[in-house]
Amino acid sequence: MKNNNLFAALRAAFPKDLDAVAVETDNGLHYSWRDMDRSTAMIANLLKSLDLPEGARIAVQVEKSVEAMMLYLATLRAGYVFLPLNTAYQSAEIEYFIGNAEPSVVVCASKNFGWVSKIAFKAGTQNVFTLDDDRTGSLLERAAHCSDRHEVVQRGADDLAAILYTSGTTGRSKGAMLSHGNMLSNALVLKDYWGWTASGGPEGRGDVLIHALPIFHVHGLFVAIHGALINGSKMIWFSKFDPKLVVQKLPEATVFMGVPTLYVRLLAEPGLNRETCRNMRLFVAGSAPLLIETFTEWQERTGHTILERYGMSETAMLTSNPYSGERRGGTVGFALPGVSLRVQDDDAQALPTGEIGGIQVKGPNIFKGYWRMPEKTKEEFTADGYFKTGDVGKIDERGYITIVGRSKDLIISGGYNVYPAEIEGYINDMPGVAESALVGVPHPDFGEVGVAIVIARPGTKLEAEQIIAGLKAQLANFKIPKRCFIVSELPRNTMGKVQKNLLREQHKHLFA
Repeated sequence: MKNNNLFAALRAAFPKDLDAVAVETDNGLHYSWRDMDRSTAMIANLLKSLDLPEGARIAVQVEKSVEAMMLYLATLRAGYVFLPLNTAYQSAEIEYFIGNAEPSVVVCASKNFGWVSKIAFKAGTQNVFTLDDDRTGSLLERAAHCSDRHEVVQRGADDLAAILYTSGTTGRSKGAMLSHGNMLSNALVLKDYWGWTASGGPEGRGDVLIHALPIFHVHGLFVAIHGALINGSKMIWFSKFDPKLVVQKLPEATVFMGVPTLYVRLLAEPGLNRETCRNMRLFVAGSAPLLIETFTEWQERTGHTILERYGMSETAMLTSNPYSGERRGGTVGFALPGVSLRVQDDDAQALPTGEIGGIQVKGPNIFKGYWRMPEKTKEEFTADGYFKTGDVGKIDERGYITIVGRSKDLIISGGYNVYPAEIEGYINDMPGVAESALVGVPHPDFGEVGVAIVIARPGTKLEAEQIIAGLKAQLANFKIPKRCFIVSELPRNTMGKVQKNLLREQHKHLFA
């Protein structure tokens, strides 16, 4: 019987020479493919020794490291469900995720063990380990005593492999459930579509990926890591994005993936030119809209055209500009092979070419639904099985897809999703606040940032700085509004709904 465990497919793609370098880090460490195999086996055996229930969730909030990637792969290998959490999340957020997902294992940074373990034990989690980015922590200490041989656990294509929390536009985050089959189908399609090759790279060993993204969301954890592993490709690993160092490493690589903010920062490096990019084959951008200025300047400076694509936590990658063929700036290309994409109006009618409407998708990469939210899941799918992405876009006469906005005011800042309703909830809970509205405005570095507009309760005086300081104590940094304004009223329509479009218009030149 074929094992549909995603790890089995990744492991089968390892090169014949297991002693070749699989990962080279920014601090000079080298990991071979054999190291990858042995380390994931040891961590998988540790997890197995804990006698976890079937389908146990492993929640992980740690700094980026090769060991953190090994933990992800070991979780797949052992047949459990991986739950990555943004390192910027604070206690209120972690409490919600742990309470909602009920993980059997929580892994955190040593410095956070005190407060994270308290939340985890209170919620009934049995096991809390630490893992740091310098190869220390109780997880590795325990795994060191385990066997380095492990048979990959049998899993079906529909079995759950990961849960990614994607914030709701109303209320709390939703856990998108991705199966082994969802992720493997996407990895295989992209391997082919983006022309990954096992030979002909700068070292004669095929493609080499520069991995400079975080590993707690789809782009860095799935698209980049699966892309390299399913091709048996070496990764040059950056624990944190450093534009100067990335430019130095470009001649040794062929593939780079980044959010638009990373491209803006690379363009600020004088060393970025055609010569440093001589061996590069592919630059991929996603997670946020790429400004046409960045797209054009990159072409002029490097001689390369950035390939823009579009995906979501719920679906992994959905569309891509072509590898061979015209990559059109401002578009996200075509639906990937196997993905059916359509644009419909509010009455569920298909729209003609060039008309703007809601984007809906169907395919083997589309998630199984939201964790413990059957009603919400049902709401988000059409009667004929299409997922309603919540994004708004259009398809031109040549089939290129353009995303024009988000149906629910989502702000994408530096590649991270910021949902106004969540931030407004925290502001509205503050003493003296009557109401608030958060809108996204253009920003030269982050693409978009949040601006908070707040009304004080009668007879109270609010300070904008105090509101921002109060949010900083509770929320991840990328969610914090860059500016806050205290006003006497918010613009409303006849139904009493706040007109955020007017607020966006009013503040759009704030950072210009």
